[in-house]
Amino acid sequence: MEYQYGQFTPEHLAKMEEGVKLFNQQMYWECHESLEDVWIEDKGDNARNVYWAVIQVAAACIHYRDSNLIGAQGMINKAKEKFARCRSLNILTPLAIQYLDWEELEALSMKIPDKDAELDNFESLWNFRFKNYKSHPV
Repeated sequence: MEYQYGQFTPEHLAKMEEGVKLFNQQMYWECHESLEDVWIEDKGDNARNVYWAVIQVAAACIHYRDSNLIGAQGMINKAKEKFARCRSLNILTPLAIQYLDWEELEALSMKIPDKDAELDNFESLWNFRFKNYKSHPV
C-alpha cells in the first residue's frame, strides 16, 4: 500500500508496540508514558493523533480505576476529539483499523456520554484489549 504523509503507516504501528503491550496489561500510566515519547517524537505528523487518542483513553482508564469520574469524563471527551480528527484528516489506514481494533476502541469511547456519565459507563472501555495487534513488517 502507498501511504501519504500524515497517514498511519507500518512505522507508526511498530512505534506503538510497547504502549499497546502496556495497555493490554492495564498498565495505563506506563502506556501513557511510552506513547507520549512517540507522540513527542512525531511532532508535525498528523498520524500522531492515533497515539494521542490512545494516550487519552489510557488516562481515562487511570481516572476510572481511581473512581475519579470528572477526570475520566474530561479525558474521554478529549480522546473523542482525536478520534474525530483521525477521521476528518484521513489519518486512518487499514493498519490502524485492523491491528489496533480501531473501530471497536472508537465505538466504546463514543458511547460514553459527553456529559453526566457515570463510572459504570467506562467499564467496557476498561475491559478493552488490542486483540489484533501485531507489529507489521516495515
